[in-house]
Amino acid sequence: MSARQIYLLSPKQLSPETIAVAFAKTSRSPESFREIAAELSDEKSAQFHEKWVVGYGHASVAEHAVLHIAIENVSRLAVECIESNRLASYTEKSTRYQKWDMDAFVTPPELEAHPLLALYTRTCRMLFETYAQSLLPVRALVEKLIPRRPTETDEAYDRRIRSQYVDSCRFLLPAAALANLGMTANARVLEHAISKMLSHPLKEVRQIGEEIKQVARSEVPTLVKYAEPLPYLIETCSDLEREASSFAQTDPSEDWCRLYTWDADGERKVLAAALYRFSGMTYETAFKTICAATAEEQEKWAALLLGRLGEHDVPLRELEHTTYTFELVLDQGGYAEFKRHRMMSQTPQALTARLGYALPRRIVEAGFEDRYRAAMDAAAEAYEKLADWNPHIAAYVVPNGFYRRVLFTMNLREAFTFCRLRAAPNAHFSMRRVAQRVAEEIRRVHPLLARYLRLPEEKWEEIERTYL
Repeated sequence: MSARQIYLLSPKQLSPETIAVAFAKTSRSPESFREIAAELSDEKSAQFHEKWVVGYGHASVAEHAVLHIAIENVSRLAVECIESNRLASYTEKSTRYQKWDMDAFVTPPELEAHPLLALYTRTCRMLFETYAQSLLPVRALVEKLIPRRPTETDEAYDRRIRSQYVDSCRFLLPAAALANLGMTANARVLEHAISKMLSHPLKEVRQIGEEIKQVARSEVPTLVKYAEPLPYLIETCSDLEREASSFAQTDPSEDWCRLYTWDADGERKVLAAALYRFSGMTYETAFKTICAATAEEQEKWAALLLGRLGEHDVPLRELEHTTYTFELVLDQGGYAEFKRHRMMSQTPQALTARLGYALPRRIVEAGFEDRYRAAMDAAAEAYEKLADWNPHIAAYVVPNGFYRRVLFTMNLREAFTFCRLRAAPNAHFSMRRVAQRVAEEIRRVHPLLARYLRLPEEKWEEIERTYL
């Protein structure tokens, strides 16, 4: 018997396309991966991909070619499209731990030589100037709440308290603000991501898609070269947008978080799935067994499934057999973090300035409310003037503090991950509020399993009173 071997096919020695071919060929070759790779060249790899991936549609082969792409100085608005791919990984410049320069914003290409360019530039600069002016008074307020330690340097002290004041000031930053992000994706995901970008209504995003395509082709020349705009995506979104425009926008309800649908049998389905996995019975029999069990017996099964769950443990996948659909109204800054949870299904509405904006309590307590409101109101006025011409471009000037609607569906396993991460003490207060409220709603409808969703002892109402 051959000895076990585990080793890397390193991108330092082999191109991503060659690695993908080496893995693909093992299905029909008795040779080791090293032997297969030794026989390959970039030319042979390209020929293989042209035949099997492009010609015969064996796209899964492209998943073995992985690229790491650095993307710099793009707008937060563009980031939403870039980061919308479920199976890619991203790390983004934080608005919580970094500060922005006065001109750190994108000017969309559509505005070149346009009469509205001056309004756009003036609005963005006004928002960045107001943001910069807010930092010192809000920081002074935070310094009173969090004193400096005796031996702490200026740099260390600012690093420790920075998020405590920037968390409130960042509400002024517009969607045009510059962002840097790192993206890791396999070639199959990347091809689709590029096609989505090339099909986007914003020219900035289309340009980014074309540039990513050219950069990626230097590493995977065959696997992404056929990424093109998607007529289905372009025409369908355009038609739906046109038809929907005839319906009046409704004001947000007083309830900013609503659980619309859930499965009344959800807990029993999860427990039945666990019984099914570890028994030899059919699912029908497992479900009937759980339904016939006493409350004490069901509690026993719930404890077996979740009772040992530690702080960093991920629940078993059986929790994925029940789902919840929520409608959420949250500030754009919070949505920028919320959107990263791509395992759930999200349907956001377009970013507008028509649902009002949040007012952080620390802005008020620092004596900055009047200037904050003046900036937000001016941004809303500029949004309307731009939206009369192009609502997609108008979104660039909308600050993080404005509210946005999103519909989302997630399973119970994802709810555990989302709520535990976003309710953590170091999370932004907008997201802690959302996580605690979502957990409360799930506990209301599924108390047997959700009792194991252990979060910090903090109520969403308390967060709201303290920070908003």
